[in-house]
Amino acid sequence: MLDLKNVSKSFGRKKVVDNITLKLDKPGIFGLLGTNGAGKTTTIRMILGILKKDSGTITWNGEVVDRKKVNFGYLPEERGIYPKVKIMDQLLYFAALKGVKKEEAKKAIYKWARELKVEEYLEMTAEKLSKGNQQKIQFMTAILHDPELVILDEPFSGLDPVNTEILKNIIINLVKKGKYVIMSAHQMATIEEFCSDILILNKGKTILQGNLKAIKNTYPANRLAISVESDIHEYINEFNLEIENVKDNEYIIKINDEEKAQQLLTKIIAKKIKINKYEIMKPTLNDIFIEKVGE
Repeated sequence: MLDLKNVSKSFGRKKVVDNITLKLDKPGIFGLLGTNGAGKTTTIRMILGILKKDSGTITWNGEVVDRKKVNFGYLPEERGIYPKVKIMDQLLYFAALKGVKKEEAKKAIYKWARELKVEEYLEMTAEKLSKGNQQKIQFMTAILHDPELVILDEPFSGLDPVNTEILKNIIINLVKKGKYVIMSAHQMATIEEFCSDILILNKGKTILQGNLKAIKNTYPANRLAISVESDIHEYINEFNLEIENVKDNEYIIKINDEEKAQQLLTKIIAKKIKINKYEIMKPTLNDIFIEKVGE
């Protein structure tokens, strides 16, 4: 279990993390969100023991976090691999820093290289790899030593859809194996897909925290997604509803209450227009994030 209680950090007179409390008490993926400069990276570095906190406590399984004791993995947003060095040599080096013996490290390297589809690059220098493949190598450095807690900062940066799917499946399998994952990303859809619990920071303070589903349930529905076989602009206008987006008769419509959405449905059925999809939707995490920190 990871447990942060009333953790704060200042640089000079600027308080960048202000009294944060969070707990990860079961395997899963926890979303750490915030705008640039909100305090996410500083929080991550304190969890890892890279930075010393000014106050509060950070414990792992009840013991104070110590870089020599904990078994954590970290994928930073910035690239941290050496451009002129062969990939295999780098991975062996990073594994050795974590105390992994050479033969064990090689087995792990080949295993993860197969899963990430980067076997052909192991004898190349990093500078010859694409941005996406460099990201996958960086990810390997974070998990080679089989960490208990993995912190991923923008894990899908630079990846195309195929490689994004590969990495997504690996992260899901890490959780199935009992790993704890903290994910920080600016793509709210990614966080919404993976994370059951979140914490949003703004100027170092916690402004929203808890189970994402429970948070969304506190908000009224604000959109209607409807897909039909013909144009329904006339009926949407009849109920004074606003179209947010439309493509090939697939509409996203803004709603203030569900009653008008039901009235629109009744009208469309009465006109015998075929309906392929009808869904009343809660605000997205992106909506909630902008509401909380948009100012």
